Amino acid sequence: MARQQLEVLNALDVAKTQLYHFTAIIIAGMGFFTDAYDLFCISLVTKLLGRIYYRVDGSPTPGTLPPNVSAAVNGVAFCGTLTGQLFFGWLGDKMGRKKVYGMTLMIMVICSIASGLSFGHTAKSTMATLCFFRFWLGFGIGGDYPLSATIMSEYANKKTRGAFIAAVFAMQGFGILTGGIVTLIVSSAFKNHFKAPPYSADAIGSTVPEADFVWRIILMFGAIPAGVTYYWRMKMPETARYTALVAKNAKQAAQDMTRVLQVDIQEEQEKVERITLKESNQFGLFSKEFLHRHGLHLLGTTTTWFVLDIAFYSQNLFQKDIFSAIGWIPKAATMNALEEVFKISRAQTLIALCGTVPGYWFTVALIDIIGRFTIQMMGFFFMMVFMLGLAIPYHHWTTPGNHIGFVVMYGLTFFFANFGPNSTTFIVPAEIFPARLRSTCHGISAAAGKAGAIVGSFGFLYAAQNKDKTKTDRGYPPGIGVRNSLFVLAACNLLGLVFTLLVPESKGKSLEEMSGENEEEEMQENAGGRTVPV
Repeated sequence: MARQQLEVLNALDVAKTQLYHFTAIIIAGMGFFTDAYDLFCISLVTKLLGRIYYRVDGSPTPGTLPPNVSAAVNGVAFCGTLTGQLFFGWLGDKMGRKKVYGMTLMIMVICSIASGLSFGHTAKSTMATLCFFRFWLGFGIGGDYPLSATIMSEYANKKTRGAFIAAVFAMQGFGILTGGIVTLIVSSAFKNHFKAPPYSADAIGSTVPEADFVWRIILMFGAIPAGVTYYWRMKMPETARYTALVAKNAKQAAQDMTRVLQVDIQEEQEKVERITLKESNQFGLFSKEFLHRHGLHLLGTTTTWFVLDIAFYSQNLFQKDIFSAIGWIPKAATMNALEEVFKISRAQTLIALCGTVPGYWFTVALIDIIGRFTIQMMGFFFMMVFMLGLAIPYHHWTTPGNHIGFVVMYGLTFFFANFGPNSTTFIVPAEIFPARLRSTCHGISAAAGKAGAIVGSFGFLYAAQNKDKTKTDRGYPPGIGVRNSLFVLAACNLLGLVFTLLVPESKGKSLEEMSGENEEEEMQENAGGRTVPV
């Protein structure tokens, strides 16, 4: 196998962990930090948007976003992300990872700022503008998924590749945490400077005019980490696997990796052409050959990511509703607008700090030891267990004195999502497909995940509503309640367990071993040099 592998790719596979690995993790990871911040910070300010723009005179409760507006504000970025994952995933295989990488980042910077500057004379026009910019923000974020994963997998050595890709994805946890911290700081500063009574005492005075700046500042902050990273992204060389196996430029691949790895690497143009021109390495995405080799793999990566994101995004986006339902956050009428933002962000920050962030780093530490398959199966299983643990005795958790137990169990579902399928569904599609289709297939898998996120974010808004029509949020029809919604999410995790059986283990193997790009040579060697059809 070593004889058949290109020297430049073999050098990457066996390279010792060095500075360029960590540089790549930080450059790619800051994109994911920004992605998570931008996607999840909206859930921290939706209650505030309702108070500012949808107050009803004489109502005993503060204004809330109407169901269609809430669904749009929460879910439109996911629609953009899904589109961006498919488009930029395909473009990354056509134009190269590096060229497309800069585009996605600039879209994120521009649209983060534009989201905060959303304009309009009416509530409807302001929300429409916000949704427009958040769609395109999601479009840029979508490109970051396949490109970050593909770049990191193609740069990494095979011994610690899983940990490196997981470390990039783990920056998502810090993005979610930072969203909570930034919201805490901004809301606290405004709350202390602009004193206001609770809604029950003064409906109009409880939302100070300056509260409109709070959500705008929080949304615009996402442009800072993305902007800081742009220069370094443009300095990264194209990955050797793309340059050699897709662009077929052995000389450039050798030069780039000689500079990066600081070792002399021989250019092998003849071998590159021999490998890339083989009939078995020229099949397309919609060919019978792809279906035969990777059809079940793609089915496995798409379905597991789909069901995982239904559960994961339902939980993450609507923590505030769950905390309110169990009484962990006081009734809205007992607080002013900025106090409510502060308490929602405090609750979500605690969950991120105790459950979300540690889960990611457990994956980083253990993925190259126990493998992707084991972590994914374990994660789906324990998510299912803890969701059933929340759902079955749900009425117990909602009684006074038991809220802390609910939050601990709820936090553990996040821990096992991140020390589980939320990390592995991102990692595996970047490892098991051929170089010329790697970014595309990762984009398809990620888009299936975002389809699940859309189902989760739109569906959970309605499903989690109380069965009693008199207890639903304003404008919503009765739903199945939080308890039954948790049963549905537990069922999603069970499906994830089943479809994980279609996903191969890639621990310790080179990307070319997993994709089968050298399969013909391997079989010829095994047959003593005789040509064996593949």
